[in-house]
Amino acid sequence: MITLRRSNERGHANHGWLDSWHSFSFANYFDQNHVHWGALRVINEDRVQPGAGFGEYSHRDMEIISYVLEGALAHKDSMGNVVSIVPGEVQRMSAGTGVVHSEFNHDRTATTHFLQIWIVPAKTGVTPGYEQKTFADNEKRGTLRLVVSPDGREGSVTINQDALMLAGLFDGSERADYKFAPGRLGYVHLVRGKLNVNGKQLSAGDALMLENESTIALGDGSAAEVLVFDLPPLPPPQ
Repeated sequence: MITLRRSNERGHANHGWLDSWHSFSFANYFDQNHVHWGALRVINEDRVQPGAGFGEYSHRDMEIISYVLEGALAHKDSMGNVVSIVPGEVQRMSAGTGVVHSEFNHDRTATTHFLQIWIVPAKTGVTPGYEQKTFADNEKRGTLRLVVSPDGREGSVTINQDALMLAGLFDGSERADYKFAPGRLGYVHLVRGKLNVNGKQLSAGDALMLENESTIALGDGSAAEVLVFDLPPLPPPQ
């Protein structure tokens, strides 16, 4: 079964300094039909205005991934990490027993556009952790590059959950297929551009939720950047 959700069906909040679209229930936006998809709990598409950002706030027991599309995101946390995240990089922060962090756009003229992704961990109460890696465009061109996994295979960022995140760039005749193991859930989020997935034409911000689907075929892209999630159903935390 494939369920298409269009970009404009997401939750939306514009705070002036922050324009945010929510794929799943978040903050003041609640949709009982879109609370999570398996272990995938949040995809927020955020645009942070110049000189603005999120002050210090705390998290626990969540795997948090930042994926920057434009600009730079300054990150500072209670683990001692002070870094900048730019396009092509994937950042993972395991909140575990608790972490405090802030995110800021220090540029005085340009907007920072990024995705914040939360994945429910397989185990709560772990030691907080941090990881950040670069994945060049040529690694994602016309294919799905593994960027997040539970074991760090293929040089991916590690995560405390049996979940995979893959990123791809597609134009023209570039095509790729992906197979899901039985019992797994799939989620396709088109970051930008246009892309055909299993005969469904997607535009930026559109998503597909996949259940009992063995294969997806991606192609006919136009400046397309896509994220594909291979997910377990959501069992009770241990």
